[in-house]
Amino acid sequence: MTTTRWLRLLVPLAVMCGIWLAVDIRGLEYAYIPPKSRLENTQALQALQRNAVRQYDVWGKMLTVPGKALQDADPRLTPHNGAVEITEYLLALGRRTLYKESFGNEVFLTDIVGIIDGPLKLKGILKAIADLKGQGTDNLQVELDKDITVGGKTFRKGDKIATGFDVAKGAHTPVGVTFRYVEGRTKLGVSCMACHATVNRDTGNIVEGAPNSDLNLGLLLALAPNSAAYFTHTDVSKLVDYVKDQNRTVINSKGKAEPLPDPDMLEKAVDDNLVKWVPGSFDTTVDMISDVTQIPDMFTKGGHPYSWSGFGLAGGFNGLSTFGNNVHAQNTDTLSQTEVSEVLLGIDKEVYAGTILQNASSPKFRYSPSSGLKPTQFFNKLDPNPGTPGVNEVIKTPNFPKVSPIAPNGLYISSPGFKAGEQVNAMSAYQNTIRPPEAPAKNADAKTIRLGAEVFKKAQCITCHAGDYFTNNRILPVDKVGTEPARANAFHRTEKDFGEALFYSPDTPVPIPPDARVVKVPMGHIDRKQIELGFGHNQSGGGYKVKGLIGLRWSAPYLHDGGVAVGPELSQVGLSETLMKGIKPDPYNSLKAMVDRRLRQQVIDANRKDSRLRDTHITGQGHEFWVDDGTGFTKEQQDALVQYLLSLKMK
Repeated sequence: MTTTRWLRLLVPLAVMCGIWLAVDIRGLEYAYIPPKSRLENTQALQALQRNAVRQYDVWGKMLTVPGKALQDADPRLTPHNGAVEITEYLLALGRRTLYKESFGNEVFLTDIVGIIDGPLKLKGILKAIADLKGQGTDNLQVELDKDITVGGKTFRKGDKIATGFDVAKGAHTPVGVTFRYVEGRTKLGVSCMACHATVNRDTGNIVEGAPNSDLNLGLLLALAPNSAAYFTHTDVSKLVDYVKDQNRTVINSKGKAEPLPDPDMLEKAVDDNLVKWVPGSFDTTVDMISDVTQIPDMFTKGGHPYSWSGFGLAGGFNGLSTFGNNVHAQNTDTLSQTEVSEVLLGIDKEVYAGTILQNASSPKFRYSPSSGLKPTQFFNKLDPNPGTPGVNEVIKTPNFPKVSPIAPNGLYISSPGFKAGEQVNAMSAYQNTIRPPEAPAKNADAKTIRLGAEVFKKAQCITCHAGDYFTNNRILPVDKVGTEPARANAFHRTEKDFGEALFYSPDTPVPIPPDARVVKVPMGHIDRKQIELGFGHNQSGGGYKVKGLIGLRWSAPYLHDGGVAVGPELSQVGLSETLMKGIKPDPYNSLKAMVDRRLRQQVIDANRKDSRLRDTHITGQGHEFWVDDGTGFTKEQQDALVQYLLSLKMK
């Protein structure tokens, strides 16, 4: 079926099936937003009590005033003070943005990386969905349309790969996958919910906020013709190691000729690493170390600071907006680092941009040194978002190119026509309403849960996992947690050009006008040592936050590296015997491995035997707080604790 014919069929089909559709200057867009009837956790859609109170987030501090109060009467509640009112409109915008907004990353993923230009094709995705006959899936199996060898593994035409894409029952597109018809072709992008929602395989309904634990991002990128565009997320530590022709050069920003890496050599090196990524994980930092982390859940209320390392600790909604911004301001468009590549990576910006674009999937974006143009000059002629680095819809923070506690690369996602940071704040507001589905009552009786709560206190878990959200909201030094350390220190290079946390008044329109009001983001209430740990500054080595324990039933495997994984059978220990074989970790057994030292050691030993896990810094080690016979607890008490942890819910 041709793209044009498919598009003609999809438009009326989308209307009938509830797919979100819009036409704007970016072309025809479509993405699936599930109706309430397709949600497993319907309690997430909590509406504000109309005319009862008005709620505001002021840089993480929640203020509630009587519904008839005028914000002008209280200077704390004005946009000039950073106040964001949480309204029905904001919550609706947040949900819509989470599902359908790619911030333009279709350009990077399709035109530059070529996500559907390799053996994985759009027609293959559509055929796989049609073959479901409306039943839905939590791991779409898609046929490849040609042979390919990546990472030493050969795939044949007709082989089905596990994409990890989730398709709700009755839906006709995957959750969190966006489509845009522009320039005569359909381009594919991703929204937040590609990673942060999953389909319950038993019901076919969507669980909002649950991590997509089998999303196969590494393989999907490796199959693309220009996965080298993601080289900063892999173990390619020096571009000079991939230079083959010293005469194939660009003029760098200092006016000197500098060679580009060989595109084929670099592509192979990046592919070799990407195929090692465990499903459900992604490398979220541009430190040229392959230190993947597990996709986190989105049960965020009270869970600050955000991100595994806790770098999201300042800004709107207690740092949740900082964390949410980083997804698209950095991770779905590596070109956005062009202006800071020298500081963060030691790579001249011309070499950096040339490396990403030299093998672009679309000829339009493919840079050639023979063009006579610098890579940035070439790109600036094509930039869909002129005036800012990269192709995604971002704005520069007021002191760009300095980075800051609210923007680790100095950029903030904001689409034209909205206010500065409005979409990010909307997503944060909506995320904080999401609650995981409650555990079925049959799983454990009240007596067992009471015993588990007693064990939780006796074992002193409550020392760190305290309060309504089961966290003390602190970042602990990596050596104290004892988990795999690579990810904790991944932002340490931002210290070289770390500026003041500045942003715009939340009523500032995008594009940003020259006279925009600049506001200081409050930092005085945040312990400086916590900032150092969150970003790995001052030779701290970084740290990991104390994670909240809500929704554990939906977030296996465990720890930041996702290394604590046990399948439905206790013999299925480690990631090699679970996710890497298409077996989802069992929450009960995996949590048991968190507190039972013998079972954990089996998991660690199994992980260590797999070179793929060693090369991507996944161990499952650390957090050695045992509740087993070695610390005086019985099997009954251990079982009760695990059952209790699986039953936790927000108050």
